[in-house]
Amino acid sequence: MSQQDTISQIEEIIEQKREAFFKVSDQIWETPEIRYEEKQSFKCSADFMEEQGFQVERGVANIPTAFTATFGSNGPVIAILGEYDALPGLSQKAGVTEFDPAVPYGPGHGCGHNLLGVGSMSAAVAVKEYLEKNNLEGTIRYYGCPAEESGYAKTYMVKAGLFDDVAASFSWHPYYTNSLFHGPSLAVIHSTFTFNGISSHAAASPELGRSALDAVELMNVGANYMREHMIDEARVHYAITNSGGMSPNVVQKEAEVSYFVRAPHADQARALFKRLIKIAEGAALMTETSMDYRIEGVCSNLVQNATLDKLLHKNMKALERPHFTEEELELSKKYYQTLNEDDIAFAASLVGKKKAKELAGRPLIHEVDAYREAPEYVKGSGSTDVGAVSWVTPTAQLMAATWTFGTPFHTWQVVSQGKTSYAKKGMLFAGKAIASTIIDVLQNPEVLEDAAKELRDREAGPENYDSLLPEDQDMPYILQK
Repeated sequence: MSQQDTISQIEEIIEQKREAFFKVSDQIWETPEIRYEEKQSFKCSADFMEEQGFQVERGVANIPTAFTATFGSNGPVIAILGEYDALPGLSQKAGVTEFDPAVPYGPGHGCGHNLLGVGSMSAAVAVKEYLEKNNLEGTIRYYGCPAEESGYAKTYMVKAGLFDDVAASFSWHPYYTNSLFHGPSLAVIHSTFTFNGISSHAAASPELGRSALDAVELMNVGANYMREHMIDEARVHYAITNSGGMSPNVVQKEAEVSYFVRAPHADQARALFKRLIKIAEGAALMTETSMDYRIEGVCSNLVQNATLDKLLHKNMKALERPHFTEEELELSKKYYQTLNEDDIAFAASLVGKKKAKELAGRPLIHEVDAYREAPEYVKGSGSTDVGAVSWVTPTAQLMAATWTFGTPFHTWQVVSQGKTSYAKKGMLFAGKAIASTIIDVLQNPEVLEDAAKELRDREAGPENYDSLLPEDQDMPYILQK
């Protein structure tokens, strides 16, 4: 069967179920839940996949809101990754082109994971029905992955062995371009440092107190001085998550600060984190407090797989692109007008000034970017727990245009556009691209062999995977309470 025949079948399967996919995406958007609290989104997603004829296993890897949905028992196992967690503090009403929280300080889907999870589910469903219709062998497994935002559930799922039998893995992410998402990303260690001191009356007997908040502040000062003496590509940032109370007249007995330490490679992140621990120990010594820390989550840098990337890109180019109505274009212009100059300048740096000028008048991207090799480093790179998966099995990802050109991640504009018709068109485009590529892989086993060889040649692979998780940590700290 030709590539175009395969694509036509995949497009037809997904389009026939489009309203069902839209319903699930909207339901997840309407019940935003943060890391490891995704009970409704988890149930909605797992139930849907069960209804589609998949064998669902809930609570995998000791994580109550994680699941797998499998179809098939023969042939290579192909994984599709999905996510459904939201972000704290990003609540926003849908379709409103000004900041207007639905629930003040509530969570919201500021990274588009309501679209991500369902787009991946649409790919899994399409592959299943294609295999059934054409009497083909192969096993497709959808991974319902919670807590991508700082909880990094995929790292625990890899440690639990859930990818040991997987031949290749695919994922995607909402954005404002149609392009490959092939790195780089930064390895990260997310940790919380707790200081304990002695409370006292800050005026009557300050000499009896030992301030945990002082220790937090001194640690932060030390970390800021460390910035001058670390590699340029590394990132260190923090938030005081417990300041010890609301009264200045009480010496704070307990205080906490949460840190992200990021670097291009795991060994670099680990070395920097060890230095941060010494700074925390010094802060405790200076304030005569005690200090303890815990690992909240970790993830590895992404490993590119050009073999799968090129095949995925070929299918993106062959698909029919989303068409946008005049109403959709007018709405996208209104969102574009909410962006600041820095957002627009950053977006222009990705597509060029000439293209950015065109998109200012029509800010929904239709075409697919040209294929480019993955750069070794991009300034300001973020982190994703897909990195852990990419170390143990060949992995490819794409980005699909679901937002107005220039819309930055983790903003109210992302949340507000999460239910728009053009966001859903981009979501299904991603599903079609992934599904078509998986059919190619299953029908051409030499691709999997080449992809596996490339992973080994990059000095990656399970035998070289350097997980930043402590050896004795088999489940997220937040779930151990």
